[in-house]
Amino acid sequence: MNRIGAFYDRFILPHPWIVLVLFGAILALAALRFDQFRLDASAESLVLENDRSLEEYRQVNRTFTTSDDFLVVTYTPHEPLFTAEGLSRLKALRDELQALEAVSSTNSILNVPLLHSPDLTLDTVDTEIKTLDEHEVAPETARQALLDNPMYPNLLLSEDAGTTAIQVNLPTPERYFELLNRRDGLRDKVNSGNASADDQRQLEQVSQEFIRYTESLGKERDATIKKVRVILDNHREHASIHLGGVPMIVADMIRFIQNDLSTFGLGVLAFLLLTLAVIFRQWRWVLVPLLCCGFTVWLMIGFLGWAQWPVTVISSNFISLLLIMTLSLTIHLIVRYREFQHDEPDAAPRDVLRRTVMAMIKPCFYMAITTIVAFGSLTFSGIRPVIDFGWMMTLGLSVAFIITFLVFPALLSLLPPPLDSRVTSDRIPFTDAFARFTERFGGTVLVGSGVIAVLCVIGLNRLTVENSFIDYFKSSTEIHQGMITIDDRLGGTTPLDVVITDEPPPENYSDDPFASDCDPFVEDCDEEDYRDTWYTYQKMRQLGDVHDYLNSLPETGKVLSISTTLDLLAQINGGTPLNAVELAFVPAAVPDDLQDILLTPYISEEQSQARFSIRILETMPDLRRQDLLDRIHNHLTTDLGYAPERVQLSGMTVMYNNMLQSLFDSQIKTIGVVFAAIMVMFLILFRSLKLALIGMAPNLIAAGSVLGLMGWLGIPLDMMTITVAAITVGIAVDDTIHYIHRFKTELAKDGDYLATMHRCHRSIGQAMFFTSLTIISGFSILVLSNFIPTIYFGLFTGFAMFMALVGALTLLPRLIVLLKPFPAP
Repeated sequence: MNRIGAFYDRFILPHPWIVLVLFGAILALAALRFDQFRLDASAESLVLENDRSLEEYRQVNRTFTTSDDFLVVTYTPHEPLFTAEGLSRLKALRDELQALEAVSSTNSILNVPLLHSPDLTLDTVDTEIKTLDEHEVAPETARQALLDNPMYPNLLLSEDAGTTAIQVNLPTPERYFELLNRRDGLRDKVNSGNASADDQRQLEQVSQEFIRYTESLGKERDATIKKVRVILDNHREHASIHLGGVPMIVADMIRFIQNDLSTFGLGVLAFLLLTLAVIFRQWRWVLVPLLCCGFTVWLMIGFLGWAQWPVTVISSNFISLLLIMTLSLTIHLIVRYREFQHDEPDAAPRDVLRRTVMAMIKPCFYMAITTIVAFGSLTFSGIRPVIDFGWMMTLGLSVAFIITFLVFPALLSLLPPPLDSRVTSDRIPFTDAFARFTERFGGTVLVGSGVIAVLCVIGLNRLTVENSFIDYFKSSTEIHQGMITIDDRLGGTTPLDVVITDEPPPENYSDDPFASDCDPFVEDCDEEDYRDTWYTYQKMRQLGDVHDYLNSLPETGKVLSISTTLDLLAQINGGTPLNAVELAFVPAAVPDDLQDILLTPYISEEQSQARFSIRILETMPDLRRQDLLDRIHNHLTTDLGYAPERVQLSGMTVMYNNMLQSLFDSQIKTIGVVFAAIMVMFLILFRSLKLALIGMAPNLIAAGSVLGLMGWLGIPLDMMTITVAAITVGIAVDDTIHYIHRFKTELAKDGDYLATMHRCHRSIGQAMFFTSLTIISGFSILVLSNFIPTIYFGLFTGFAMFMALVGALTLLPRLIVLLKPFPAP
């Protein structure tokens, strides 16, 4: 401590202007990269670490020439759709959307083949196809043709023909995938340890180019979506219209993140400063914390810009957390300064400031270290954005501590506050009441804590991780409303692909079609069929069984596969299913302009794979994704006999489920690491096992109460609430450290545990109360977010702080008084 005191005496306190000027230069350097600060809500930002599902998903899209890069416009006219006027209005909307520069094409009931002509057969399909766009088709005839077609109902048209959809295709340029593949290839090479220095330089260059290209592409997408919304607004007079699709969800989530970063970051700051003004009623005690908090956030945003480190949905609250953690440090300094100032009113301001810094740097350092450990535990999670959040907060807390103990004393050296006569009158009866209650009802405190602990354990056992993506958004948002419409009327929202790979032929297999007594092109063979094509009777029958099973599941909406195409061709064939010979010639019979609609999305002869496109009903109350995926995989591998390695489940449903299922394991792992690390920290700090165990008790109650309450209320863990328990421990441990440190200091005066408890409640208890009050007040503004996980984050963090404060003012002092862990003075 003598060296620290000498450092302040020599460099900080005599030269505050130099400190602030040097610090200003650092702030200016950070500001140079503010424009590089970016947000990320892409699929990569929500997958597990080393999860291959994203690459598998992209590979399936490449193999079957499919993509989720499209917007979905749901259109429910106020008047009947299938009238000349109704179809004309739909066409006007479609034409305006299709005219946008970024839109490559649109799909709707206007341009899809109706296949209704009485002269239509497999032989004439190429010449008898009609569309509403190009032919004169009576509206009622078109309506019936669309409803009779197995592909369109619950996809482009609701079963009652009252709602239709326009698919607005926004293809991702090939340049994106070129850069992505180059980056991933170089990254794998570097991770394997086989990269040269040139490879590493190329990786850095390609990564930067990919980031720039992704940002420009994102801006173009945002601009296009805004134009789409303007067009839709002009047509809402005659119809109920909703916008959906992955690009729109990504754009809106980024907008929500921006709101949480800017609106709620400033809102939290305003709330905190208002609370400071009410509590301390002196402008210096508002300005100094404001500058410390602002500088911390400023430096972190600049650093993230320099490091090209994006903020994701999960880490979007890091600004609010940094504001609160920095404010917590400054409040403890303010309260201690005012105490010293009151105890020695004639002391020089610099002496009061020096005593404050020397008295608080040790407990605040311990507080910062243990909080860093708590947030650092998030890096043990298996979820990439959670890991990034842990590192961001670890670095941010280090910056907050350094700024607090450099800028705070420098500012107060230039702006020494006058003696505040209200310090004595500011004694809060709230903390005194807790001291009296703890003294008189110590047994009640222990029993009550035990009851809360039991309730927490029961609540923990009720925790789940199954939640619907739709539940992340308020019912007033377009994402929520669009998902409901698509789920209820257009066959489901979240995509799931089931891909089956054809079985390779045995070693002794001969491709001579006459080598076997059974020809699968013309017969229904009982033995295995190894023909180098999917279009055989036996294989199509097997795929039909898969399709029927998937379609029978209550969680699935629209299911499309080659079986859908065969049903359509059977309809064209006069209602007669195709025989073995006709099946063999399906690829040749389907016109070239229909191949991309009827064949290539479902069969890849080159990769020997068949694909089933499924839409999951996201709004289904009993949706259990993991159970659904397990049932599908088990049925295909057990009941239908496919080898496990031949069955692949892919798509957004799988990636999202992987993240969800990792949450519970990650939560246990994270909390376990937090408490183990903090226990070690307490042993180092307090050098007493008894005191370390006492200090852990209120933190266990605070963290357990949050998770237990979630379990009792039936609120599942999600990508945001997973972090609350670790954050709770990180913040709650601050109160524990400050209280124990002050208790040890005060006890040395007279050795009286009860008197010491009352003195601590009137001194450090006030700082704890002020800190908790400002944190709870600040986080309460997050309830205004449109992102439900952010709302839960604010509510549960506020609740956790309340429980931590109550525990630190009741259970902690009761255990200290009961067990007397400090050596006799």
